[in-house]
Amino acid sequence: MKPILIAGTVIVNLALIAYTVGIVNAQRRRLVSAGVLAFLTAGVAFDVTATIFMIIGSTGSAFSLHGILGYSSLTGMVIDTALAWRHRLTAGNRAVSSWFHRYSRLAYIWWILAYVTGALLVFVFRG
Repeated sequence: MKPILIAGTVIVNLALIAYTVGIVNAQRRRLVSAGVLAFLTAGVAFDVTATIFMIIGSTGSAFSLHGILGYSSLTGMVIDTALAWRHRLTAGNRAVSSWFHRYSRLAYIWWILAYVTGALLVFVFRG
């Protein structure tokens, strides 16, 4: 495996950890704390970096089914993080609305789906 793909794999796993910590804490407390923002923002930064590395290191098309799923899930998490920042800046420590709570959960599940399909593709085609 190319070094850039190995780096991308390590970094996407960091994104998984950061997103999971941020989303689980936000879901449990129904709050957007400074910690939640830090983990979501780190997750987006790791995810963008990993995506760039995967595109550079890939020999296939950037517009495969997995690519489109990945781009859309990254977009969902960017939107979720932006909404979390907006909520924190405008509402402070007040509980998040039910639609935002639900959106965060759905965006995270969509991202996990993209993560799992990527792992399965590597396992099936390179394993």
